[in-house]
Amino acid sequence: MILETIASPKDIKKLNYKQLGQLCSEIRACLITTVSKTGGHLASNLGTVELTVALHKVFSSPTDQIVWDVGHQSYTHKLLTGRRQQFDTLRQEGGLSGFPKQSESVHDAFIAGHSGNSISAGLGLLTGKDLKGEKGSVVAVIGDGSFTNGMAYEGLNNAGRSNQRMIIVLNDNEMSISQNVGALAKYLAKIRSTTSYFKLKDFTQDTLLKIPVVGEGVVDMVSSSKKAVKQMLYHSNLFEDFGYVYLGPVDGHNLESLCEVFTRAKELQRPVVVHVETKKGKGYKHAERNPSKYHGVSTFDIATGTMKSSKEKSFSQVFGDKLTQLARQDSKICAVTAAMQHGTGLSPFYQEFGHKGRYFDVGIAESHGITFSAGLAAKGLLPVFAVYSTFLQRGYDQVLHDCSIESKHLVLAVDRAGIVGDDGETHQGLFDVAFLSTIPGISIYSPATLAELELCLEQALYQEKGVVAVRYPRGGEPSLPERWKEPSAFYSYYPGEAKDTLLITYGRIFGEVCKAVSLLKESGKEVSLLKLTKVHPIDEKLLKIAMEYSGVYFVEEGIKNGSVAQQFGSLLLENGFQGSYTIRAVDNCFVPQATVQRAFAHLGFDAGSIKKMVVGE
Repeated sequence: MILETIASPKDIKKLNYKQLGQLCSEIRACLITTVSKTGGHLASNLGTVELTVALHKVFSSPTDQIVWDVGHQSYTHKLLTGRRQQFDTLRQEGGLSGFPKQSESVHDAFIAGHSGNSISAGLGLLTGKDLKGEKGSVVAVIGDGSFTNGMAYEGLNNAGRSNQRMIIVLNDNEMSISQNVGALAKYLAKIRSTTSYFKLKDFTQDTLLKIPVVGEGVVDMVSSSKKAVKQMLYHSNLFEDFGYVYLGPVDGHNLESLCEVFTRAKELQRPVVVHVETKKGKGYKHAERNPSKYHGVSTFDIATGTMKSSKEKSFSQVFGDKLTQLARQDSKICAVTAAMQHGTGLSPFYQEFGHKGRYFDVGIAESHGITFSAGLAAKGLLPVFAVYSTFLQRGYDQVLHDCSIESKHLVLAVDRAGIVGDDGETHQGLFDVAFLSTIPGISIYSPATLAELELCLEQALYQEKGVVAVRYPRGGEPSLPERWKEPSAFYSYYPGEAKDTLLITYGRIFGEVCKAVSLLKESGKEVSLLKLTKVHPIDEKLLKIAMEYSGVYFVEEGIKNGSVAQQFGSLLLENGFQGSYTIRAVDNCFVPQATVQRAFAHLGFDAGSIKKMVVGE
């Protein structure tokens, strides 16, 4: 096994192309075996095996730094940079992250859990190297799907005009998560480059320059003629217009071609784009046939490709089904997503209304998606933008400026709200309530059950004005006793016999709080329970209920600073509350990868910890 001999990238440089090919086969087998047990991003990593091996063959990490855009395609990089023996801990608590992390390895140049940041980060790293007098190249590996993100163009523009030796590797697999959309997907030029072309170009230029007096002029004339011909044939090239030397496209699974073109890029000492064509899911037939399905996977059976799945309906599925049902009755409803058709449950909507022009996939462009939705709203339509909480963060300015100032009525369907688990810090949905609630006029709903989600969606579409966020977690609803299952779009109050202790909460964590109430009752302490469904703005009725208690405990699955709990407590004090008020929330930290239940235990969100908080243990 060649893979077992690779302790660092230096070991790759000793291998010939035949050995490198064998290494790639072993890496694919390792990826499939490991991810089948841990879950994770499969298709994207299978597509970048040769690309990663060639990068480490030509460049010398960590002197040369590789920045992985999004980072979910960096599993091979982890295997080749001293983390092979820990690879079976991928995405597990205390194990390897599913994304690059500087704290994990010196070979991870920059964290990347969201798309589009690699070029900007890479240019910063390269400029820092120059200012400090350090040697080495910087390579930004960015997928064609990430080029639907506006930040990529900001970086492209600045890196191109800098004339620094920035190397951008465009990994073109014609996919992001869902199929790529937009003009760029159609634009990517098919300009072939070969080693023989480079050699001929260098030889011709060197020979002409040796001709006395006229040599330099001939080179200039030939260059001008070549540009004119290329302009005629290819109608220009986007990357060259930005100031880059464009090399490609290159077969992303041909090691020799990759190494040659990367060597050329390294020699040029100026901004370069290397266009590499890869096949997402390469080497595993199930992922090749359906790369979207195998983009992010749970555990699965290798032979059949069958993934472990829950039989219960998820919040995402119920959202998609309900929106589709409502859209049948109301032609003004439109659905918008940012390359997340399957993840956000919009497949039924797409199948029924996609051909009618009411479904819009804007690519990985959350900021555009929000402002586009505001434009739809301005024309009297009812847009629903389905987006993960962690990606909604990228559209804060648009929600504030483009939507809220003039009170455009649109719905933000905020999926993956709260703890998401194994993807770790970059994907936890803990900040949406805190940052959205700072915006005047916004309304926020956080249903605890699937039935409540349906109620909240109708309420958001037809009973509210302005921007309305309906947030819900990944997976299914919590297990609840029958007496606490009655859905409400506003709040549910369950008074106990005593009026001294009140527990307040909302969303999925209501399940743990209910269990805590039962545990407290078993131990002889009767408490009351208040569940919020509409969490912002805070209704005065809720304050009146809380004012009757001497001890109030608020449990919130979100960041503490700016939380509903903090706002609620502040309003209580303003109204003369004299009792004690305690907040259990995520306090000034990023939450690392772990299962949801393990994360709950660490944060004190499990029933036993909530009980201890109330009784003072």
